[in-house]
Amino acid sequence: MEKLLVFMVMLASCYAETKDLSGKVLVFPRETATDYVKLMTPKTSLSALTVCFRFKTDLSRNYALFSLATPAISNDFVLFKTSDNDVMRVHARNGGADFKPLSFPPNAWHTMCTTWDSEDGLAQLWMDGKSTDKKFIHSGQPISGKPSTVLGQEQDSYGGGFDASQSFVGMISRLHMWDRVLSPQEIQQYQDDSCFTPGNVFNWRALDYEVVGNILVEQEVM
Repeated sequence: MEKLLVFMVMLASCYAETKDLSGKVLVFPRETATDYVKLMTPKTSLSALTVCFRFKTDLSRNYALFSLATPAISNDFVLFKTSDNDVMRVHARNGGADFKPLSFPPNAWHTMCTTWDSEDGLAQLWMDGKSTDKKFIHSGQPISGKPSTVLGQEQDSYGGGFDASQSFVGMISRLHMWDRVLSPQEIQQYQDDSCFTPGNVFNWRALDYEVVGNILVEQEVM
């Protein structure tokens, strides 16, 4: 009986939970290859997408912010800050392009939105309300397969292959993801936190997630 109770407690700890994280931040306090946040969604096909979130860090090295892998492709959609000044690399379907937005200094909150459409292959990045040029990454193939989506690490294999030197140290909040390309007006509404429609893939106000390792959930202080 005691072994059964221990097993049930261990099993319960592995389940993700859906929570309203309004007014909260995820704190990634250390460089590690073991700590991350896993996001869950029932969607298994994405022909287009928009990902928006706020983040704060003082890292000058490269780091991963958002990593979506499928069983066939580890870099199906990845947002990766390179060690070059102000360069954000966007991967889609194993293709990639570097975007250089306006400066985003350390130890300050920044809002980032990224769009990609499989039909024309174009991606665009928005930083603190300012847009970059659109760049071609990959066209003709939607993201398909059960996604493994991770915050704070970059997946070199499906659900793993983490490298501490690429881990994110800082804070992330207000993450939403949609299965379409948002209009500039909708992105501005998100930027202003003004009457925007929450993400239908990931919704910060009803987020299905699992914390692995030493990640903290704290009150958001702007």
